[in-house]
Amino acid sequence: MEPEDEVPIYVVSEGRTVPMRRCHLPDEEWRRRLTPEQYSVARKKGTEVAFQNEYHANKRPGIYRCASCGIDLFSSADKIESGTGWPSFSRPVASTNVYEEADRAYGMERTEVLCRRCDAHLGHVFDDGPPPTGRRYCMNSASLRFVEE
Repeated sequence: MEPEDEVPIYVVSEGRTVPMRRCHLPDEEWRRRLTPEQYSVARKKGTEVAFQNEYHANKRPGIYRCASCGIDLFSSADKIESGTGWPSFSRPVASTNVYEEADRAYGMERTEVLCRRCDAHLGHVFDDGPPPTGRRYCMNSASLRFVEE
């Protein structure tokens, strides 16, 4: 495996970071694996309707994984009530599992959050979250898959 083909991913159930092969698939394979909404949001940087998505009001304990590649992304322990209508978190399970890029689409300046393993669009992060991080990761339910404890 080439070094650029693997990334360090924190696995919650193992409590450690392990190298994983990056997940790059052809567009037609993503279309086959994902629902139309998941594909639109995760692969084409869309968004879902506020308050009408699967996880904005979810209060069950568990882990939110990437709907595209399955890695652990967020813990219910870090889920916050933002009032925005999308599931929001104060931090990811590990900084190695996500990355951020500038997003200047639609005349706005935001910071996009993407899956480190498969580059799926997850949502955006803002600097108006609660202590101790002061960050609010506002995610799309369509980019996530919840696994209850």
